Amino acid sequence: MAQVPEGGGDGGGKGKKRAKRGSTHIDMTPMVDLAFLLLTFFILTTTMYKPSSLQMTYPVPDKDNPQNETALNNAITLLLTKNDQIYYYMGEFRTEATEKGPPTTLEHTDFSKVQKLLVENNKQTVAQLNDLVRQFNEKKITEEEYNEKRKTIKGNKDNLKAIIKTDADAKYRNMIDMVDEMDICGIGSYGVLDELKPEEQALLDTEKAKL
Repeated sequence: MAQVPEGGGDGGGKGKKRAKRGSTHIDMTPMVDLAFLLLTFFILTTTMYKPSSLQMTYPVPDKDNPQNETALNNAITLLLTKNDQIYYYMGEFRTEATEKGPPTTLEHTDFSKVQKLLVENNKQTVAQLNDLVRQFNEKKITEEEYNEKRKTIKGNKDNLKAIIKTDADAKYRNMIDMVDEMDICGIGSYGVLDELKPEEQALLDTEKAKL
């Protein structure tokens, strides 16, 4: 509340009488009370930030047959490195020529082109997912049916599989962006590793030197 003290005088006897100007005093007590009430309200009603993490499921090794390696059928391995660059190879990694094919060489791409690369190698699944979206938009199937069929399509064992690996120069954001691309491109089977095989790292270092 503002208080203005009253004042006046006869101006010294002669001449015009002049009123004395009073000083204005603002009582801040009600405003402070209101500020504390608002602060208490927001503290009690605000939901505190809860840190979230990206959960990854890693394959469990076969303890009974440790030498039994799973063949990478229709798989792409993506190596993320510095400057948002991506190197990749298809199938299994080979250091030398075998009956399955020549030694592995790395191809180069980046995040502006990787989605096209994944879609090209996963055409059938992407076409099925697009058709499923069309059916849902036309209300031919319910949301529950859509989610169930989408899960089935992405879980097909014949679909493109992906292995995402990062070296010491890659950014955490690169891995998150790549995981997002997996969902966009309909890749339901993928894994994330934070280290490369020595052979992969040596080949990647050779390619990185050309950048």
